[in-house]
Amino acid sequence: MLVGLDIGRQFVKAVLLEKSKAGYKILETAIRPVSDPNKAYDPEQIKKPLWVMAIRELFRDLKLKPARVRGVTSGINSGNVSIKQISTMEMPTDELYSAMTFEARKHIPMDGTEAVIDFQIMGANDKEVDKIDVALVACTKKTLSQHIDILKESGLRPGKVDADPVALSNAFFVTRDLPEEGAIVILDIGTLGTTLIVRGGSDPFFTRDIPIGSHHFIREIADKQSVNYLTAQDKLYQSGVEAVRVKENEGGNISVAERTVFDNLVEDIRRSLRYYAKTNNQSFFLKIFLSGGGAATGGLAEYIQEKLNVEVAVFNPLESFPGYEADTMLNPNQYAVATGLALRGGLEA
Repeated sequence: MLVGLDIGRQFVKAVLLEKSKAGYKILETAIRPVSDPNKAYDPEQIKKPLWVMAIRELFRDLKLKPARVRGVTSGINSGNVSIKQISTMEMPTDELYSAMTFEARKHIPMDGTEAVIDFQIMGANDKEVDKIDVALVACTKKTLSQHIDILKESGLRPGKVDADPVALSNAFFVTRDLPEEGAIVILDIGTLGTTLIVRGGSDPFFTRDIPIGSHHFIREIADKQSVNYLTAQDKLYQSGVEAVRVKENEGGNISVAERTVFDNLVEDIRRSLRYYAKTNNQSFFLKIFLSGGGAATGGLAEYIQEKLNVEVAVFNPLESFPGYEADTMLNPNQYAVATGLALRGGLEA
């Protein structure tokens, strides 16, 4: 059994997969809120004890005892990791690790004495036959130590630790081929931020963290309409993008708001794609896929498509696996990171 554990700022999620010669099968999924769902979400109040409690309750829902679970792969969110794709000579794994430690100091803006460095081989380089593409990943020792402490206090034996952007990429491209021309964009819309990933068949892996998420959608409704957080949250669920885009004037008439949090999100996406196009000579973006809890916001996919003139769809990471039952699962796109983490365990098993 492979377990992917996504420790988010508002929810913890798990995906359980079974690996066989025929491929992967979904065994179970589960989700638990980190904070009280009946109170306004406050990111400043999320501390380690709340994560520990949520993880314990999550495994209780799965009818699993944490101490007996093997093969857990957990993830560190994109805001706490640095990722850079480079090309290097193909070599044995032990030599590659030494080489990547040296390369990371050149490519990743971190103090090498305080960084934990890892890498994932992305595949053969399309331009040079004797080279491979490698994703360098680094985080601080403090970040990793805090992550491990949460797992241990939850009763789990820490296993593999991945970076959320790499897990997202694995969740998508394990079941889909890389395009020969052009690039795919993935937007994982979380509570406090959105992870943007760009990847193509002959173009480098790129990721950026955008500090806008579903919490900001709700806060804008609350502020503009002078309602409390929970009421604003209900309005977002019921009306989606339109709950933010319109406001009521003093005379009772409805008018379109001049600029919204969604405009800011789109502008950050546009800037990121322009940067990618400029630095990689690639401006052909085939499609944008939305994942994460915020991807279920009504009208968001259509709004981004209209503003950027690129086809947008919601990514369901589970639909291609046996065991997936569409009628019994709410918002499957929120399991993208957890699915990628579980797959990482299978890829290295």
